[in-house]
Amino acid sequence: MNSLLQTVMETPAPEGTAVLWWLGQMGLLIRMGDSLLCIDYYASEAPRRQAAPPVPAAELQKITAFLGTHDHLDHIDHASWQTFKTVCPDALFVFPAMHRKSILEDGIPAERCLELNDGESCRIGEITIHAIAAAHEFLSQDPETGLYPCLQYIIEGNGLRIYHAGDTLRYEGMLPKLQAFGKIDAALLPINGRDAARYRRNCIGNMTFQEAADLSGELQTRLVIPGHWDMFADNPGDPEAFADYLDAKYPGLVKCCLPRIFEPICLSAGE
Repeated sequence: MNSLLQTVMETPAPEGTAVLWWLGQMGLLIRMGDSLLCIDYYASEAPRRQAAPPVPAAELQKITAFLGTHDHLDHIDHASWQTFKTVCPDALFVFPAMHRKSILEDGIPAERCLELNDGESCRIGEITIHAIAAAHEFLSQDPETGLYPCLQYIIEGNGLRIYHAGDTLRYEGMLPKLQAFGKIDAALLPINGRDAARYRRNCIGNMTFQEAADLSGELQTRLVIPGHWDMFADNPGDPEAFADYLDAKYPGLVKCCLPRIFEPICLSAGE
């Protein structure tokens, strides 16, 4: 087994705890009890990447479920999902229902697919996954089906609540949706922002670091992790600026963790 993954397997997360490992960009592993979730992992090699994937797709084992927030390569990596379905034969796949056709075309059996839309939830063992629409840069709801192409996830289990924002801007009504779940123990938020130059070359944007900091401050998230800043030189973010702005505007309210790839982030309920 891959040595990094071996460390994950040997790290316990009993009731009242969770352990997170950042995988770069918006990739995240979450250990809760016996369950191990893998979210938005971009595992394919590519010339534009600034760092190689920490674990090759073919070496990723014993994953309970793979989650994808939307159908962009660095979030739903189709080539890797085709590998994941084989190397993790019992794993389930969670994704926006709008993308059912492309996921089935990857050869993933329908019985292993859990399709979600805004306001829907699914349960995997003792873990519940809630979906909220994401605006990347627009909500882009299909007027005929009511489906959204991009989602955010709230993951509940082991007495903890973890928020993975996928790729999104803030939009009217998003904050109350998140607040309805109660206290959030940890959040991974994109901070790369957006601008005209990127939009003109079809590089769709996210929250600025200030917007992401304000969101975590208004939610009073116990811990916030900035994401989507490291992968591509032409679509960067500034995690140091995010941390500094958060500290200046919400001193002592939200703890910030500047992540390092595969460095464990340990959470305990009530701390």
